[in-house]
Amino acid sequence: MSEWLEHSVQIEVAAPIDLVWSLWQNLELMPRYFKWIESVDILEETPELSRWKLAVKAFEFTWLARSLQEIPNQLIQWESVDGLPNRGGIRFYDRKESTIVKLTVAYAVPGFLAVLMNNDFVRNAVESTLQADMETFREYAMNELRANRNAPEVL
Repeated sequence: MSEWLEHSVQIEVAAPIDLVWSLWQNLELMPRYFKWIESVDILEETPELSRWKLAVKAFEFTWLARSLQEIPNQLIQWESVDGLPNRGGIRFYDRKESTIVKLTVAYAVPGFLAVLMNNDFVRNAVESTLQADMETFREYAMNELRANRNAPEVL
C-alpha cells in the first residue's frame, strides 16, 4: 500500500503574469530551472501527455504525465498516468507588478518508505530543494523579462 506525501512552496516574481504563465506553460523549459528534472518531452501525437525524467544522484525516475486542467494565468494541474506516481498543481496570483507562483507536488511512496520519508528532515530537504528551484525559476523569468524589454520592436 502507498502513502502520498505532499509539498508546497511559493515565490513572488517581479514580472507580469502573462510572462510567468508562458514560461511555466512551456514544460520543456523546466530542466533549465529545476535541477532534478533532466528532461520533459511533450508527445506530439498527444500534446496533453508529457514524458518526464528525474535524476537524483544514482536514482532515476520516469513517468508519463497528463495535463488535467489549464486555466490561463491561473492554474496548471497534472497527474502521472504511468511510472512514478505523482500529481500536482501550479497556481498563479496576479499582483499587477508581480506574480505569486505556488507549486504543490505530491508523490506516492510504498508504506514502509513513507514511514522513513514522512519526517521533518526529508520534508525540509525536499521543500528547500523545490524552493531553490523556484528561486532559479524567478531568476530565469527576470532574465526573460529583461531580454523582452531590450528586444527591438518590429514594425
